[in-house]
Amino acid sequence: MNAALDDLVGSVLPLHPALAREAQAVLDAKTKPRGSLGRLEELAVRLASVRGTLRPDPLEAAVVVAAGDHGVAREGVSAYPQEVTGQMLATFASGGAAVAVLCRGAGARLVVVDAGVIDPPFVPGLRDLSLGRGTANALDGPAMERAVAADGIVRGADLGRELARDGAGVIALGEMGIGNTTVAAALTSVLLDCDVAAVCGRGTGLDDAGLARKLAVVRRMVATSSPRADDPLGVLAAVGGFELAVLAGVALGAASERAVVVLDGFISSVSALVATRLAPPLGEYLVASHRSPEPGHGPVLDALRLAPLLDLGLRLGEGSGAVLALPLLAAARAILVDMATFADAGVTDTGR
Repeated sequence: MNAALDDLVGSVLPLHPALAREAQAVLDAKTKPRGSLGRLEELAVRLASVRGTLRPDPLEAAVVVAAGDHGVAREGVSAYPQEVTGQMLATFASGGAAVAVLCRGAGARLVVVDAGVIDPPFVPGLRDLSLGRGTANALDGPAMERAVAADGIVRGADLGRELARDGAGVIALGEMGIGNTTVAAALTSVLLDCDVAAVCGRGTGLDDAGLARKLAVVRRMVATSSPRADDPLGVLAAVGGFELAVLAGVALGAASERAVVVLDGFISSVSALVATRLAPPLGEYLVASHRSPEPGHGPVLDALRLAPLLDLGLRLGEGSGAVLALPLLAAARAILVDMATFADAGVTDTGR
């Protein structure tokens, strides 16, 4: 790793367990049976622990959607052509995509990032963190140089820190990139030491023949560079992609500023898996918004020790599921901060 990445990894600190215990004690004193708000209480405890206070301020949210192209897309691993990546980037920036619509409804800021698109659009508001015009084809060798992967993480971390310092207490991760479920499957297979068939799905809607072709491509990707599970940066460089590197950095940078990091689906969760292998304390800052039908998502969430808040059959990506989870974080904060205690309300507490 380079010096900037080393510093970044060291800046993500473990959370203090005492604050979690105090937050649970506060919740236990509220006018309700102990634990009766279930996962909402767990979410409130995590929120208090990350933010470092039992009375966190109302949560401003930013949603980062990073886009990148993949050389392996030329192998026919997606039901959509590669130019869709750049086209969707313009749709995000113009406010017409699902994530943009959902962000407006949730009052969240949408930050659209070019992490390495072959043909990026010229649209206002697009953040240029490009690492190149798409990665190399991982069937021919590494998708990117190791130094480029590290640089992508550092660039993403700078953005994560910037957003947190600008008031975002919650930063959600979204992505776009034709071929990126192929890349995510390869990363998952190596990092979790599991068979490709267990974590490789239909992505944007492949038929049986397309899925078989995709499985063969992922196996060849892994065999070409033979990355090691104990070298997460090397795995990322071997199979890609640019947007995953940037999102891994956004998560690390956000956590270094004590912001909650909300994951979307399979791809953003894999980027977080890479980041936690670099900085294990990051896992304490993460919230899983939903479970995707992609077969690799469940094993990745299990590895991250996260239970998803929602299961709506979402497989769009682009941060859509993460935005839908934001009201649950707001509700958890409200319960922690605004709900009356037994003592406040003059209600008898049985201690149960």
